[in-house]
Amino acid sequence: MTGSAFRFRLERVRAVRERKEKLAQRELASAISRRTSSEAELRSADATLEHARQQQRTALAERDAVSATDLLGRQAFLERVEAQRLLRANDLQQRHAEVAERDAQLASAASEHEMLNRLRERHRGEHALELARREQGDLDEIAASRFRGSRA
Repeated sequence: MTGSAFRFRLERVRAVRERKEKLAQRELASAISRRTSSEAELRSADATLEHARQQQRTALAERDAVSATDLLGRQAFLERVEAQRLLRANDLQQRHAEVAERDAQLASAASEHEMLNRLRERHRGEHALELARREQGDLDEIAASRFRGSRA
């Protein structure tokens, strides 16, 4: 009365898709971590820039004479800090794009994995129905043979 055990023919593909989804989850987590680091670096660059601007204003507001060389040095420093801040802002934009890309990859991988899980469950249900149908046929055959035997 026992039927064949259920065997999903695409189990290897399903397992590969599951690993792909887990890898996509790890890559998304790494991308989010890098984005968080970039945000912190940008905040730090903003603070440094504000401090440099404050120093520039303080130097200009002093009543003492400031040499042209000193002013040029301060301006060069301020421009370098602004350039570093711009680099950090660009890096943050790239990190946002990377997170969006990794999120889309995870959604795709999860969808593929879920589709194969649903297919496996549907096949498992079909297998169970076929097994039950066969068992019922066997039981019907046994009952019919006993009925024929009792009439004879």
